[in-house]
Amino acid sequence: MNQSIINTKLLPFNATAFHNGEFVELSEKDVADKWSIFFFYPADFTFVCPTELGDMADHYTELQKMGVEVYSVSTDTHFTHKAWHDTSDTIKKISYPMIGDPTGAITRNFGVMIEEEGLALRGTFVINPEGEIKIAEVHDLGIGRSAAELLRKVKAAQYVAEHDGEVCPAAWQPGADTLAPSLDLVGKI
Repeated sequence: MNQSIINTKLLPFNATAFHNGEFVELSEKDVADKWSIFFFYPADFTFVCPTELGDMADHYTELQKMGVEVYSVSTDTHFTHKAWHDTSDTIKKISYPMIGDPTGAITRNFGVMIEEEGLALRGTFVINPEGEIKIAEVHDLGIGRSAAELLRKVKAAQYVAEHDGEVCPAAWQPGADTLAPSLDLVGKI
């Protein structure tokens, strides 16, 4: 990523996803007006990826209660997603849409394509209801992500969106104190 993707708009896309036993067509219009997470990973039938996707599945209900939809994305096809879902106990837990991006168009839109390999980096992007990217995190292939930490970050993003003039300090949890940036706080934290 040469420039920050933060606060940029979700680019248009069309894709087929495997979701709840069916193939469904998705576009940026399906993401509009709600919080969403785009969760990129390198490939189906691998090693770290199922641990991350399973971890996300374990937190999916709580994210849905917060009005957040999760979209996992790899450069595999939707057919491959179905085959993986049918054969892996970990992946069978997934009830969020698994987007196939065999052309790499969506992966490139988010700046996480490894061109030499045709695979995605581990990229996590949180998009607000206005279609703006509010959180962007990219990991090397060997470093797995934590859905619990992502959940905390989404709660902070939603809090900041709902409370103009307040910001969340490091490791903030709901109910904890926030900050209201001002001249009076400079040098006192």
